[in-house]
Amino acid sequence: MSDADLVREHYAANDRGDLDGMLAPFAADIEWTEAAGFPYAGTYIGPEAVAENVFGRIQEEWDDYTVAIDEVVDGGDVVVGIGTYSGTYKRTGRFFAARVAHVWRVAGGEIVAFEQFTDTELVNRALRD
Repeated sequence: MSDADLVREHYAANDRGDLDGMLAPFAADIEWTEAAGFPYAGTYIGPEAVAENVFGRIQEEWDDYTVAIDEVVDGGDVVVGIGTYSGTYKRTGRFFAARVAHVWRVAGGEIVAFEQFTDTELVNRALRD
């Protein structure tokens, strides 16, 4: 399986709502970075921290939150996913859609790092009363 296929498997698990499948390719010390200005901004270390501080919060705070990846760019051990986030923030009832790029770093058949790039203002507008 190529590094790009490993990332595609993560996205496929996300589409199925399969948290274990999403976490399966992560290294034990993965460094997961959410963009500054994003509601979950910061760097989380390890699959459990990502599950709790990112995936769990998204599930709790959003309705129909979707990551629709249009393209996966295979750069060898650096893989880029390009797509669109969308969802409705439960507390405000506001919908958003924003383009996103994910940069994945793979080593030894595991995802060792992730960095998100998105228009955080579009996301934050949905959070505001």
